Formats: sequence, C-alpha cells, structure tokens
Amino acid sequence: MGCAIKIICNNKKAYHNYFILNTFEAGIELRGSEVKSVKAGGMSINDAFISVKNNEVFLKNAYIKPYEKATSYIPSTLRTRKLLLNKLEINKISKEQKLKGNSIIPLKVYVKNGLVKLEIATCKGKKLYDKREVLKQKAIKRTMEREQGSC
Repeated sequence: MGCAIKIICNNKKAYHNYFILNTFEAGIELRGSEVKSVKAGGMSINDAFISVKNNEVFLKNAYIKPYEKATSYIPSTLRTRKLLLNKLEINKISKEQKLKGNSIIPLKVYVKNGLVKLEIATCKGKKLYDKREVLKQKAIKRTMEREQGSC
C-alpha cells in the first residue's frame, strides 16, 4: 500500500527562476485551524521564502487563508512558521545557503498520510540568458515532436 499524496499548491515560478540543486521534505508547524485551511486548499507559497536562524528553519511570507468555520483562535495569515527537519538536513541546508548565489525556496505543499508537508529546495538563481536558453530548448523540442508526429 503506497502513501497517498494530495498536492495543495505548487510554486511554478521556482522552476523558471532557479536551478534546483537539492530538495528536502519538511513538516510545517501549524496552529489551530491552519491545518484544516491548508487541507481545504487555502494556502499560497508564491511569494514565500525560507530562512535559517539559530539552527532552525523558518517559512516566511506564506499565505494561509483563515478557516471560515473557526470560532476562537485565528492566527495571522502571513506569520512566520517553523519547519520541522532533522539536524543533519538543517546543517546541509545552512551550508548550501552560505554559498554565493544560493537560496532556499519552497516548491510545493502537500498532504502525505494525513500530515501537511512542504518540499523545499536549495537553488541557484538563473540569469536572463539562462531563462532564454531553456525556453529556446523547449521550443526546439516541441517542433521536433511535431515533425515526428506528422511523418
């Protein structure tokens, strides 16, 4: 029996703007009704980023929509949330972040076996000419596939 994964949101711009070096799976420390809101699809990580401070990893600027049926405690929508990783992973992430030009970004949020998980990546920013080159390669591949399909 495999593990059921339901993808909540993707950061599509990440693949366009960065070269992905390594990926990690992290849990997110959520409060109150945030879990229900995330599972209902009320989360966005498009403007979010990851920071490492005092051997802890944090998700900043991620939006979680307030849960409509919550009554008492409603946390802030853009608050900083702690990510749950083991020490080895945290050390590896902080070493890679210290390299010039590297950043840590969230790639996708998903529910795995009932738990909310976040896939984060260490990455290097693409220059404008890198982005153009990737688009050119995609166009060439598309035309080749069209030509093969017509024969």
